[in-house]
Amino acid sequence: MTSTSPRASPLPPDERRAALIASTLSLVLAHGPDVSTRQIAQAAGVAEGTIFRVFATKDELVNAAVSSAFDPAPLLEELRSVDGTAPLEARLVAAAEIMQRHTRRIFHLMSTLGAVGAAEAERTHRQRMEHAEFSHRAIVDLIVPDRDLLRCEPGGVAQRLKLLTIASSHPAFVETDPMSPADIVSLLLDGVRRRSGQGPQP
Repeated sequence: MTSTSPRASPLPPDERRAALIASTLSLVLAHGPDVSTRQIAQAAGVAEGTIFRVFATKDELVNAAVSSAFDPAPLLEELRSVDGTAPLEARLVAAAEIMQRHTRRIFHLMSTLGAVGAAEAERTHRQRMEHAEFSHRAIVDLIVPDRDLLRCEPGGVAQRLKLLTIASSHPAFVETDPMSPADIVSLLLDGVRRRSGQGPQP
C-alpha cells in the first residue's frame, strides 16, 4: 500500500497574499523587477497558479510588493518595541539602527527599480507623510524621559537623529565608510569638538 505525505494546510487568504508580497519584495531587492512567477512561487512555497488566484497579473503583484516597502507601519512597530527602560544612548542607538536599516532598504529598492521606484515613492508620498508624524512621535517618546539632560527639546533631538541617520545611510554619501548607529548617536549627543583634557579621537 502506497502512503502519501499529507499536504500542508493552505494559508488563509490574507496570509497567502502577505507571503507572496514578502517573497516578491525579497526577489525584487535581489534581482530587480524582472523576476518570474515561478521564482516567486518557489520562494513563497506555493504553486505558480496560486499567484493568479490572488493577483490578476505579475505586474500587480510586483507593484504591491514595491508599495509594501514604503509602508511605514513596520518601522513604527519596531520603534515602539525599543526598550524604554534602557539608558538614553542605548535607546537612541536602537532607534538609529532601525531607521538606518529601513532607509537603506528603501534606497536600495529605488536604485534597483530606477524610474519605477521613483514613481512608486511619489505615489505613496501622501501615505508616508501621514505616518511620518507617528514615527517622529515614537522617537520623541524614547527621548522624553531624559529631556532634562538635553539642551534641545525632545522633538528637536528626534529631528536631528532622523536627519543624521538618513544622511549617513545614503549610498551617495557613505558608499565606502558608513557611520554605525553608535557613531550617529555619539555625534548627536557629544558632537566632534574636543573637550578640555581630551585627546583626538580616531
